[in-house]
Amino acid sequence: MAKMRNACVSLKKRLINPRDQRLNFDKKNESKKLDEKIHEIRPQAASSLFFQYNKSLGPPYNVLVDTNFINFCIRNKIDIVRGMMECLYAKCTPYITDCVMAELEKLGNKFRIALRIARDPCFERLPCSHPGTYADDCILSRIMQNKSYIVATNDKNLKVLIRRIPGVPIMYVGNHKLKVERLVGLD
Repeated sequence: MAKMRNACVSLKKRLINPRDQRLNFDKKNESKKLDEKIHEIRPQAASSLFFQYNKSLGPPYNVLVDTNFINFCIRNKIDIVRGMMECLYAKCTPYITDCVMAELEKLGNKFRIALRIARDPCFERLPCSHPGTYADDCILSRIMQNKSYIVATNDKNLKVLIRRIPGVPIMYVGNHKLKVERLVGLD
């Protein structure tokens, strides 16, 4: 007797084509919004910053801290003040704005450790005089007025906007340690 073959038909899982329009809809809108924001903030560069060198920066450094920078430091188990001092080889004063504190409070119970760290007395509080609590706009307006800050952030969109402003260094968390980009003398 001959064996009967079972006719098993396997169904192929249907996948969406990577070039499908439904996947690119959100990306196009996000990139348009980011491009509009980039073109809005285009300051006239001072002639003293011709080679991207900012003479108002010097020890003790003033570091303006963002929400996600604190969260990344917690995830990577980095003490913020000690990490800044090891990164910059000098004394640092971390500053936090009212908008960043409001953003941390809005995030709720999940980010209570970040809120507790931000309320530490070693962080200097900067009062905000503008309406709303959007931290990115607050930080951008602060560094446009006074370029004596190093901005500590891991937010990609905020980094893009800060890079458009000459002479403002960016501190970020990478490879489980703090790093600085665009700071003359440490490069």
